[in-house]
Amino acid sequence: MRASPISASVDFDADGVQHGFLNLPISVDESAWGAVMVPITVVKNGEGPTALLTGGNHGDEYEGILALTKLAQRLDAAQVRGRVIIAPMMNTPAVSVGRRTSPLDRGNMNRSFPGDPSGGPTAQIADYFNRVLVPMCDYALDLHSGGRTLDIIPFAAAHRLDDHGQEARCLAGALSFGAPYVVMMHELDAVSLYDTAVERQGKTFVTTELGGGGTATPASLELTERGVRNFLIHSGNLEGEYRHPGRQTYLEMPDASCYVQSEHSGILELTCALGGEVRKGELVARVYDPSRTGAEPACYHAGRDGVVLARRFPALTAMGDTIVVIAERVDRLERG
Repeated sequence: MRASPISASVDFDADGVQHGFLNLPISVDESAWGAVMVPITVVKNGEGPTALLTGGNHGDEYEGILALTKLAQRLDAAQVRGRVIIAPMMNTPAVSVGRRTSPLDRGNMNRSFPGDPSGGPTAQIADYFNRVLVPMCDYALDLHSGGRTLDIIPFAAAHRLDDHGQEARCLAGALSFGAPYVVMMHELDAVSLYDTAVERQGKTFVTTELGGGGTATPASLELTERGVRNFLIHSGNLEGEYRHPGRQTYLEMPDASCYVQSEHSGILELTCALGGEVRKGELVARVYDPSRTGAEPACYHAGRDGVVLARRFPALTAMGDTIVVIAERVDRLERG
């Protein structure tokens, strides 16, 4: 495999605070000799663990973008032990247009791993993270929210892993983030996720969902900034006391039955509330045909008891869209 075409304008081994770019050469109609410039900050102070913090994996998810941009401005090397690498806009082309995917190649960053140095821009950026940045880190935090199409209760998450020790470390990181909900998450297709790429390298990995609707609120941003600080205390990069909201609710997503997906296109009416309790068989949504009156709507029911973890945000719905996600409330997430 060829070396990555991306070059970094920062020295990852130098102490101090550095702001720079990951520079990916591109040639497009608007710029024959151009580049994708992915902003990056490195804060280092001697020996210690490395934490890799990423936002903007999807370009319409703003809590992570804002929280990490602010952290990059404020974090002083004297506060840090070891190294903190901050990439607030991982998929910079997508962030520039406020879309989930890149306008350069329609690439979904979180479906592009392990990446390809000979592929399109999204695959090339994914490859650089996978082969250069992830191997440097001990802890990784990837900040997500629902973007323009989903609204999601605020949670930090880990995944069930074959390595139970690594799973326990990831869960401890998710708990430390301090979100109101902690989820053991089931992904519909985990093969090409950044999550999976990081976990395959044995790292402690935490992901989040922190709101949605393609915006950030004062409450969601406050939660995100507090959670990032908590995570850096957990990783050993910062000193201080955890700031937690109090009681946390534990949710398990055991399988794909958690996802309610539409088999119709039309106008969505939700009959359940985000964060509310539902019972198996309960009506959770209706989809109406906008081309006629007098037709009965398609009705959708919960496939399990649980808490409404996420809901589709726009009312206009297409066949295949996830309209509701239901997770099971549990007393603990640790194995055994």
